[in-house]
Amino acid sequence: MASQHFRAGVVIMVRGLDDRLLAFERKDVPGQWQFPQGGLDADEAPIAAAWRELFEETGLTSNDVMAVAEYPGWVVYEYPPDLKVAKGRLGQAHRWFLFDAMRADIIPTPDGKEFVAWQWVTRDWMIEHAVDFRKPGYELVLRVI
Repeated sequence: MASQHFRAGVVIMVRGLDDRLLAFERKDVPGQWQFPQGGLDADEAPIAAAWRELFEETGLTSNDVMAVAEYPGWVVYEYPPDLKVAKGRLGQAHRWFLFDAMRADIIPTPDGKEFVAWQWVTRDWMIEHAVDFRKPGYELVLRVI
């Protein structure tokens, strides 16, 4: 049975010079695309977690991108029933950050553990291709930031 909590974490959007966003394909679910994300470590500030997760999952650093915006609240989603059991919790609560590419030729390096491919996509494409239980959060934030 799932515990009655939501894991706190961050989601990182990287915007290119042409306003498209970096999407990453999951290794464990081919064809599923998302933004880099991850949990907060104990006593870690959300922006510090965003920088850490961005580097761990994509290899991008402050030489490639700069943080420019943060969605003003937590975005919460509940897992579907099978994931509640598998993950041992109800879902996740995220702080969302927008990073801008500092030049047109940045090339992320997917970590190979979580992500295996990347591409630049439009906001509408990302919303359309987000996994169903994450789609409301993607739509909420991508319409604002």
